[in-house]
Amino acid sequence: MYLPDFEYYIPKTLGEACEILAQSDGEARVLAGGTDLLRDMKNDVGVPKALVSLKAIQGLDQIAYVAGKGLVVGAKATHNDLAGSSLLKEHYAAIPETARVMANNQIRNRGTVGGNIVSSVPSADLPPIFIALNASVTMIGPHETRTIPLEQFFVGPRRSVLNCDEILTELIIPDQKTTGSAYLKLGLRRSGALAVVGVAASVVANGGRIDHARIVLGAVAPTPVRAFKAEQILVGNSVTGALLEEAGRAAADECKPISDIRGSAEYRRDMVRVFTKRALCKALQLPIK
Repeated sequence: MYLPDFEYYIPKTLGEACEILAQSDGEARVLAGGTDLLRDMKNDVGVPKALVSLKAIQGLDQIAYVAGKGLVVGAKATHNDLAGSSLLKEHYAAIPETARVMANNQIRNRGTVGGNIVSSVPSADLPPIFIALNASVTMIGPHETRTIPLEQFFVGPRRSVLNCDEILTELIIPDQKTTGSAYLKLGLRRSGALAVVGVAASVVANGGRIDHARIVLGAVAPTPVRAFKAEQILVGNSVTGALLEEAGRAAADECKPISDIRGSAEYRRDMVRVFTKRALCKALQLPIK
């Protein structure tokens, strides 16, 4: 397949890039890794008239701790950057672990954090674990910069609150106390497959009691969704197998899966139950049953 004709811009600053986007009346797209965008263009899906490359803009691929802000992941950081980050391994090991099960090595070398988020695909792997860690995203436009919680970013499949003249620049994980976090997914292959079900969890436990919990479900609703009822079941209670099983059942009741070629809605719902319990066990550093 061949790419259709398009205009190609290589701005040197974010301001210049935003101005090009603003002048394109929604007909331009940002190009970073391009693993999703170029594939869609070859398949004649949402073909833009122009691409605005970020390759000449420096500083968007850093992974660093910023005092008073938290751990900052640049939008151009690749999946393999996440997988190999010693900083992430030290503080939030679930993120490198998630990155390592995404796609294949060639895609991980090109695919970016920003692209995985902006694509707003319900089965994307990174959003659930970042939401479980209460992350926010920063977007820069020609007139303002805004930061919002990541869980408010998604509107529907391939739809988000990102305006056509804005660029997502970074993801921020705030300082937080956590006993552990985890992301587990069910795919149709052992590695590299899209998630049929994805479950992320972040917990704080003290003396065997759960003080705080966030559970996020992927691939089982139009957007990543928090399992609020499951979280409420956990908080304030002592960790037992029965409690984790109850939370899994509650999460299954909260999801809204569809049936497609990769799995029926009923199967996905039951796997949410199973994988919620497993993700909680891993986050709590318990044997997975």
